[in-house]
Amino acid sequence: MTAQSDAIETIKNGYTFTTPSIDLGVLMVDSEAHPEVRVRLSLSMLNRHGLVAGATGTGKTRTLQLLAEQISAAGVSVFAADIKGDLSGIAIPGEPSEKLLARTQKIGQDWKPAGCPTEFYALGGQGTGVPLRATVSSFGPILLSKVLGLNETQESSLGLVFHYADTQGLPLLDLADLKQVLQYLTSDEGKAELKDIGGLSAATAGVILRSLVTLQTQGADEFFGEPEFDTADLIRTFNGKGVISLLELPNLQDRPAIFSTFLMWVLADLFHDLPEIGDVDIPKLVFFFDEAHLLFDGASKAFLDAIAQTVRLIRSKGVGIFFVTQSPTDVPDNVLAQLGSRVQHQLRAHTPNDAKALKATVQTYPTSQYDLAETLQGLGIGEAIVTVLNPDGAPTPVAWTRMLAPQASMGPMPADWLAKGVASSALQAKYGQEINRDSAYEMLTRKLEAGAAKAQAEQQAAAEAKEREAQEKAAARQAPRQTSSSRRAPKSGVEKVLSSPTFWNQAMRVGGDIVRTMWGTARK
Repeated sequence: MTAQSDAIETIKNGYTFTTPSIDLGVLMVDSEAHPEVRVRLSLSMLNRHGLVAGATGTGKTRTLQLLAEQISAAGVSVFAADIKGDLSGIAIPGEPSEKLLARTQKIGQDWKPAGCPTEFYALGGQGTGVPLRATVSSFGPILLSKVLGLNETQESSLGLVFHYADTQGLPLLDLADLKQVLQYLTSDEGKAELKDIGGLSAATAGVILRSLVTLQTQGADEFFGEPEFDTADLIRTFNGKGVISLLELPNLQDRPAIFSTFLMWVLADLFHDLPEIGDVDIPKLVFFFDEAHLLFDGASKAFLDAIAQTVRLIRSKGVGIFFVTQSPTDVPDNVLAQLGSRVQHQLRAHTPNDAKALKATVQTYPTSQYDLAETLQGLGIGEAIVTVLNPDGAPTPVAWTRMLAPQASMGPMPADWLAKGVASSALQAKYGQEINRDSAYEMLTRKLEAGAAKAQAEQQAAAEAKEREAQEKAAARQAPRQTSSSRRAPKSGVEKVLSSPTFWNQAMRVGGDIVRTMWGTARK
C-alpha cells in the first residue's frame, strides 16, 4: 500500500462515525474527487461550535446553506442571518442545471431538489419578515455600549443608569425611555438621587445622548420596543425537520454594529432562558453568525469577555454556534480556541497582512500531510480544508474536501412568494403589531411635569406672600400719621370765634366802653 493510499485510508477511518451525522463533502486527492471517502460531522459535536472561513467568492455562503439544510433535515432548528439577501431560496427546492448535475455526479452526490421549512424575520419590521424586537432593558448596558461605541468609563456610567432605572421601577423599553432617564438624572432633581451611588457627569451623559441620537438616525427605533421576541420560538420543528429561522439584514454596511450586536443579544437571551442539558446526541439549535468580524471590531474587554463566556457555556444548553467570516484571525483567540469544527475555504496572500493571516491560519490546524500554506491558496470554489471533532471529541484528520451542493434554491425567493409566506405566518400575528405601553418616558414625563407644576405653584405662592408683606409694610408706615390726626377733633364754630384774634380785639374795645360808662369814666 502506497503512502497516498495510507493517507486516504486514514482520512476515511477518521470520518467514519456510528453516531448520527451530516455529510459535508468528499475527499480530494491531487485535484481528483474520491466519492468513497465522505467527510462528515457528527450531530453530537455541533454544540462544540465551528468556523466557516474564506475569502469573498470562495463558497462560504453555499457552505452555510449546505450545513443549514442538512442540520434541518436531521430535525435540529437553525438560525442564520441573510446578509446578502440570497439565502431566502433555502425555503424552495433548487432547480437542476447541466453544470450542477455534472458536479454532483462527479462527487457521487445523489442530488434531489428539496426545500426547508423556513421562518423569515426582519429587525423591527425593516424588511420583509416577522418583526424581531428587543427592549432596551433586556439588551443591557454592555451590548448597548458596543452598539454606541462607548469607552469603558462611559459604559460604566450607562450601567449606573440601567441600575437606577431597575431599582426605581422604570421600564426601559425603547430609546426614548433611555434618553428620558439620562435627561432626568442630569437635571437638578435627578442629580440628588444618584448622589449616594456615584452620580452621572453632564459630559458623559451628553456623549451617550449624542450616540443615541446617531443610533436613532440609523433606524434603531424600529427594533427597540415591544412585543419583545421570545427566542424560544427559534426552536421548532415541522414535519420532522428543524425550522430554519432566517433574519434579513438589509443595508448591513450602514449599521453593522447594530446587527451583529443584536445577534449577540439573541444568543445571550437563549443562554439565559434555556435549561442546562449537558452534552446531547442531537442539539436543540445551531446558530450561524455571518460576518462575525463585525461583532468583534472595536469591542471593549467586557464585551469580548461576555462573548467568550457565552460561547463556552451555551453548549451545555444544547446550542451550537458557527462563526462565518473571511479569516480565522477575525475571531479573538479565546473564542477561536473553543471552535471544534473548521471549514476553511481559499485564502489569498496578495498583501503582507494577507500573508500574515494565512500563516496564522495554518498554525491553528493539526499536523497533516498537506502543505497548508500552499493548499489553502490553491483551493477551488466550493472546496475547503476541513477538520472537525469526532464523537469522542478528538480532532479528525485534516481533509481537502469538495463540499456537497445545496439541494434548495441557491438564489433568492421571489418577493411576492416571500411576502405571502410572512403574511400567513402565525408569528406575524404574535409579533406584527408594535406595542407602546407605559414606561420610563411616560413616568418621568409625568414626574417632571408634576415637579414643574409644584415649583410654579410655590413660586406663585411666594410672589403673593411677598406682595402681601410689601402691602403690610406700606400700611404700617402710614399708621402713625393717621393716629396723630385722629386725636385732634375738628374745631366747633364757637372755638373758631374764641380763638380768633379779631374777636378778642373787638371784645376788648366793647368791654372798655362798657366799663367807662358804668363807672363814669367815659371820656367826654
